[in-house]
Amino acid sequence: MIPADRALAQGILDAVLDGDLITGAIAFARNAVGKPLKLVRDREDKIAAARANPGSYDEAAAKIVGRARGRRAQSACVESVRNAFQLPFDDGLAREQALFRELVVSDESKAQRHVFFAEREAARVPDMPASTNPRPFARAAVIGAGTMGGGIAMSFANAGIPVAIIETGADLLHKGLDRVADNYRTTVSRGRLTQAEMDKRMNLISGKLELAAVAEADVVVEAVFEEMELKKQIFGELDRQARPGTLLATNTSTLDVDAIARSTQRPQDVLGTHFFSPANVMRLLEIVRGKATSYEALATAIALGRKLGKVPVVVGNCDGFVGNRMLARRSTESERLLLEGALPQEVDAAVVKFGFPMGPFAMGDLAGLDVGWRIRRARGVRAEISDPLCEAGRFGQKTGKGYYSYQSGSRAPVPDPEVEQVIVEASRRLGIARRPIDKQEIIERMIYPMINEGARILDEGIAYRPGDVDVIWVYGYGWPVWRGGPMFHADQVGLAQIRDRLALYAQRTGDKTLQPAPLLSKLAADGRGFASLKAPGAAAA
Repeated sequence: MIPADRALAQGILDAVLDGDLITGAIAFARNAVGKPLKLVRDREDKIAAARANPGSYDEAAAKIVGRARGRRAQSACVESVRNAFQLPFDDGLAREQALFRELVVSDESKAQRHVFFAEREAARVPDMPASTNPRPFARAAVIGAGTMGGGIAMSFANAGIPVAIIETGADLLHKGLDRVADNYRTTVSRGRLTQAEMDKRMNLISGKLELAAVAEADVVVEAVFEEMELKKQIFGELDRQARPGTLLATNTSTLDVDAIARSTQRPQDVLGTHFFSPANVMRLLEIVRGKATSYEALATAIALGRKLGKVPVVVGNCDGFVGNRMLARRSTESERLLLEGALPQEVDAAVVKFGFPMGPFAMGDLAGLDVGWRIRRARGVRAEISDPLCEAGRFGQKTGKGYYSYQSGSRAPVPDPEVEQVIVEASRRLGIARRPIDKQEIIERMIYPMINEGARILDEGIAYRPGDVDVIWVYGYGWPVWRGGPMFHADQVGLAQIRDRLALYAQRTGDKTLQPAPLLSKLAADGRGFASLKAPGAAAA
């Protein structure tokens, strides 16, 4: 879609008329009498260069097709534009119509239409009274000036909401504010933001060293380390410092929101707002509903998410909620694949070919391996490969080494023989005979356990709808939108096949969590898919 004046400048239109349309059209027609007026379809001046040098077009088109990662629509668009200068007009138009008819009934088209409607459903809470109104919010506070806290503060400023970043020490606060400014400067340098707009947004962000500053806020988002006792302590203090009716949100990605809410005398105002990193870029907002969370607080969080330009999805409270709970299943299989014979680059290549922007090991290096290491140590759990890497100081891109090595100033992962040695030694230590693992098995073991966990999540009512799970994975974890999300993809593959393959892998590994979930098994036996679920946590009658 382009404005009329631009269409006129490009030769798509012959005239743009001001005033009365009929009068102007008659004048235009009279002026055209006796003069050659060539149809736009017959003009060739705009395509002469491409026709003379088709190689230049092919070079530009190759970049688009490469970024499409196998999607058919982009290739069809490239072909249609090429046909404009290689085929007669009518032949090119016929081919374009044929491509459209083929694409509109494709699985890719169905998947993207599914996501479109699922996104609009995701923020609806089935049991919320229609009369529920969100509370007004004009000012915000973010506790913690780390990477996540700074990104959340930027989200507020980007939406025009004044926000205070609260830290315990001046050095930490200044470091956090400098990081925010650097992020904005990078955006300005890339031409995506003007300096004036950056200054406006920075002026909306203030730094505070006293928690008492939350008294001015309508919304408070806690974004400190993922440590329960620390979060409880902060919420206990927020209970004393924040005004009545203030929305109190924790940015936890795994912890029990109900336990945090019990640190206050106002659990009805407490919920989780799980932002995804980088918080100022990623669109997903997982809103975690606690047992005592009021409808009014939920409505406020949903309205806030929309104001921040996020895609809000309301989920229930459990370890990892929806996204991270499913991701944990993939993480377990990722390490198991390495122990059985695969290498990080092989697993990542298969996952990228499936459509993800990054594989699990490259993603781990980007996020920082020490994050999961800290959580595992707190739980008394050990990862046979990741933990030795962390113990060797290999935390990922920030240390230049993780599952891969990274050249100075580069984010390109380079396979590292030292990592392969760690993997082979772990296999030997555990008595696991290594074997070649093909791409199909890698994909099944990366995807099917997540679908299985999604079935349990739906059965427990943690997610209201299969589409909610899909939206979370598309907008928060890079699931390819043209595959529609895990639950939609499961229906496309067929639940009976997924059930049978999960049972096989459960038998091979002895891992009971891979046994097909009851809901998945029931739907498969009935010949139905997840799309048949009509009520939260239960199959349709």
